[in-house]
Amino acid sequence: MEHLAILKKSWNFLPKILAGEKKIESRWYKSRHAPWDKVRANEAVYFKESGEPVTIVSEVDRVLQFSELGPQKVRELLEKYGAEIGIEKSRIPYFVETFKDKKYCMLIFLKNPQKIEPFEIDKTGFGIMSAWVCVEGIDKIKAKSLGKK
Repeated sequence: MEHLAILKKSWNFLPKILAGEKKIESRWYKSRHAPWDKVRANEAVYFKESGEPVTIVSEVDRVLQFSELGPQKVRELLEKYGAEIGIEKSRIPYFVETFKDKKYCMLIFLKNPQKIEPFEIDKTGFGIMSAWVCVEGIDKIKAKSLGKK
């Protein structure tokens, strides 16, 4: 399985992945959906910011999943893993507030991030709002021609 993770551009996490400052990709949900129970060690995760092409690939080192979260558990996870998620200590309260109502958290530990030749994707069939896509191979969602999204 290969994965596509779409990041919120304003959080500026993509450069941190490449620099090795962001060692964990976190996903926070109110209900369980991809990549819950779908991402495994040694699989590839391709990264892009919303509205931009895919530019980075990383291997999955390991995955932790947490359920039945509440505001206190969210705070504990962010305090323990925040730096590796790429969150400055001063920004933890913002993210606690953002994720306080989430019930599930996935921590996807990354290794060997690499810059790759940029390519566009076609998420047809995965839902326009999908921020994580699981596919048998990334070629299945590569746009057929540059400029097509």
